[in-house]
Amino acid sequence: MPPLLVVDAPSLLYRAFYGLPKSITGADGRPVNALLGFANQVLWAVERHAPRAVILCTGAEAASYRVAALPRYHADRPPVPDELAPQWADAPAFFGAFGWSWEDAGDLEADDLLGAYARREVDAGGTVLIFSGDRDMFQCVGERVAVLFPRGGKDGPELVDVQGVKAKYGIRPDQVPDFIALRGDPSDGIPGAKGIGEKTAGEILRVHGDLETAIAHADAERPKVAQTLRNQADELREFRKIATLQPIEVACPPDAPTDFGTAAQAATARGMNRLSARLEALARKG
Repeated sequence: MPPLLVVDAPSLLYRAFYGLPKSITGADGRPVNALLGFANQVLWAVERHAPRAVILCTGAEAASYRVAALPRYHADRPPVPDELAPQWADAPAFFGAFGWSWEDAGDLEADDLLGAYARREVDAGGTVLIFSGDRDMFQCVGERVAVLFPRGGKDGPELVDVQGVKAKYGIRPDQVPDFIALRGDPSDGIPGAKGIGEKTAGEILRVHGDLETAIAHADAERPKVAQTLRNQADELREFRKIATLQPIEVACPPDAPTDFGTAAQAATARGMNRLSARLEALARKG
């Protein structure tokens, strides 16, 4: 059964916007670099994995409950750049022409929605590829779920499975929220435990299994680590809650193969002639 491809739309749009020059403009003379780069990234996955459907997920910049728990959460993120805003507004219509569904998480974040679709698809007996540059999504990895993690160069994204998470951090995917709580996540504004870095966080979880057990058995750790676990216990529990994806009720999406022909027309209308030619070639291949 082909996988469901769920895509972190904000992550890939920003990556494309900053990865391609703003001098790439469309028929109206305005930048289309983010739309073009996003399309090329997702098409890379579509060509190689032939997903049964593509779901593009977005949501709130910062879920209100996470900000209430940690006011600095996402506080350092700048507003949407002026050249990106109109491309973002056009994204649902443009990618809709590809047959890709654009879904919003409402008050929650794109990450939460990605996780919800992954759980729903697995419950239905399917497999999932999550395309995201956010390491938080590693908590979703399992026998039927892998993450496509963007990287530089022409090799395309890295496929991160259960062994890949263990190779990176020495932990299981289900331990990722505990790991984030201990190590912290500067990109989200989560400070983590004082004096505990990536290596020590991994060691703690390999010994104790989870954050709660580590706190309960803090005396078994080195004095400074033990003191941190005791003094920051409630704070670390909050960090773990922030890092844990929240449930959202979603329906299992129907099969929706990419419509390369209609996508080519949409690309042509926006002045993306090379992308249009690529899509027309894919349409001819059937």
